[in-house]
Amino acid sequence: MSETRVTAIDALPGEFMMWVLIMSELAVFGAGLIVFSAVRLTDLSGFADAQAQLHTVGAGVNTVVLVTSGWLAARAVGLAEKGRVRATRVSLGGAAALGVVFLWIKGAEYADKAAAGINFETHSFFTFYYLLTGFHAAHVIAGLVIFALVAWKCQPRLVETGAQFWHMVDLVWLLLFPVLYLVGRV
Repeated sequence: MSETRVTAIDALPGEFMMWVLIMSELAVFGAGLIVFSAVRLTDLSGFADAQAQLHTVGAGVNTVVLVTSGWLAARAVGLAEKGRVRATRVSLGGAAALGVVFLWIKGAEYADKAAAGINFETHSFFTFYYLLTGFHAAHVIAGLVIFALVAWKCQPRLVETGAQFWHMVDLVWLLLFPVLYLVGRV
């Protein structure tokens, strides 16, 4: 009689390699936020002036949009586990649609900054702003591709893995939003 031992890695939801990717991506974003915070300390008033030019309300709306899309992704996992393929695809489609809404709102903010002549070189705040939010937007786009792929196959383990990635995208935004848009505002 053989005894099966369950390790902590075996108990993780989704795929182990996705966890490796998620941890590496969180490390990259974390390093970016640490450097941003350190540079901010060298020019508090300049960073505050630059930060005041951001669309805090739009970013707040985007936070609600991403959290709601994360809920839909989690819902899709439960539906996939129950074998409800059509409902799973609807939830994934809703999560993806909200991802597109996020990108549209972020694009509108970028367009507004461009119209005002604000770019990477305007101030070091905007260098970090564009790097961090642009890298995040690239992850949102990757998440949309992942949703399309897992919705096509619609297997519970794949849906769970796609949701893993999307929750990382949510988490990163939940870190970026306060640091870029709120911390330091008076």
